[in-house]
Amino acid sequence: MQRYLITMSIRTASFVLAVLTEGWLRWTFVVLAVFLPYIAVVAANAVRPRPLGRVDKPGPAPGTHQIRP
Repeated sequence: MQRYLITMSIRTASFVLAVLTEGWLRWTFVVLAVFLPYIAVVAANAVRPRPLGRVDKPGPAPGTHQIRP
C-alpha cells in the first residue's frame, strides 16, 4: 500500500510539472504520468507466493469448544 501511495504521489507531481515545464522535460513528465499507474499496480500486486503445505479446513480453531443447541 505504501509503495502504491508513493508512486501515485510521484504521478501527481509529474502532472503538475508537465504543466509548469516546456520542451523535452514536459514530455518526460507526461510519459511518467501515463505509465506510473501501470507500474504502481504491478508493484502493489507483486507478492511472494504462498508456501506449499497443509491447508486447514474452515471451522473452530483446534482446542476450542463449540456450543451445541
